[in-house]
Amino acid sequence: MILYLHGFRSSPKSFKARVVQKALEDAGRASELICPQLPASPKEAMDLALLLAEPHVPGKLSIIGSSLGGFYATWLAERLDVPAVLLNPSVNPLKNLEHHVGVTTAWHSDESFEFRREYIDELAALRVEKITKPERYYLIAATGDEVLDYRDMVAHYAGAKQHVITGSDHAISEFPQYVDDVLAFCTNASTTR
Repeated sequence: MILYLHGFRSSPKSFKARVVQKALEDAGRASELICPQLPASPKEAMDLALLLAEPHVPGKLSIIGSSLGGFYATWLAERLDVPAVLLNPSVNPLKNLEHHVGVTTAWHSDESFEFRREYIDELAALRVEKITKPERYYLIAATGDEVLDYRDMVAHYAGAKQHVITGSDHAISEFPQYVDDVLAFCTNASTTR
């Protein structure tokens, strides 16, 4: 099983989530994807992710996390001892999300949601200062990410498998080029555990 965790203000309708879904469908593996709509509350998001993940642990789960979903994926991977692919992950969302406190809308709908000040403390409680098993992770980071600094990602996931894309953007617009490699890592990492 693959648990896909989308980023802040995103959804299961995000570009990368849809690319993963299509690749799995094309491979006859559509039933292997879990891609929930995450609540705005980091605590509630991780409670939901744990509920969905735990039936597939140990040995049958990999996580893919994009942006804030990469931050979440790291916490889950450490907690559940499962492999994770990180797509332009947020290493320290505390510094990036402070200015998003308030009511906003998602990228893929007009539905509003509130990002509350107490969610910053919830994020702090999920922060992984140092990863424990670099071989558990595969980082894909773009030097052209306009939202997050790829150098923070490379440093945080030192020792992990890494692919640094020269240029590109936060969305990793050419992600279809990488999806087969991402799915191969998920499959191989979860079967060799």
